[in-house]
Amino acid sequence: MAKQKMLDDLFHDTLKDIYFAEKKILATLPKMAKATQSAELKAAFEKHRTETEGHVARLEKVFGVIGKKPVGKTCAAIMGITEEGAEIMDEYKGSPALDAGLLAAAQAVEHYEISRYGTLRTWAGELGLSDAVTLLEATLKEEKATDEALTQIADSAVNVAAEAA
Repeated sequence: MAKQKMLDDLFHDTLKDIYFAEKKILATLPKMAKATQSAELKAAFEKHRTETEGHVARLEKVFGVIGKKPVGKTCAAIMGITEEGAEIMDEYKGSPALDAGLLAAAQAVEHYEISRYGTLRTWAGELGLSDAVTLLEATLKEEKATDEALTQIADSAVNVAAEAA
């Protein structure tokens, strides 16, 4: 009989999922930064790429906490979200709405990450993995701050510019 899957198994599977997602995001952010017309949005994408490198490093530490090798598992959700971002880059290239679309795609990524990190942090607590809780909470705070910064850029510049054109 197959072993019954438990919360620690789900934690590990979800950790592999977000690890894959963060690596995919690392590959996607430079493309988004290059495509944007807004200097402010470009700077935000570049800043988040540096933060994302830190997120990957933290995830590798969480894998260590549970005694597992850091490996990713293909994340269909992030593949779909980044594919939508690529479509926006193609369909709106040179358009006044491009940056608004890129920003919306970036926020879809942030919301996915916020959901995953919040869940993982909670499960780590349930599993008594206090070191993992600390690492995951640090990343969760950064993801929320990025989402808030993107909202401010949208409200103060990008959406205004898209509509005014």
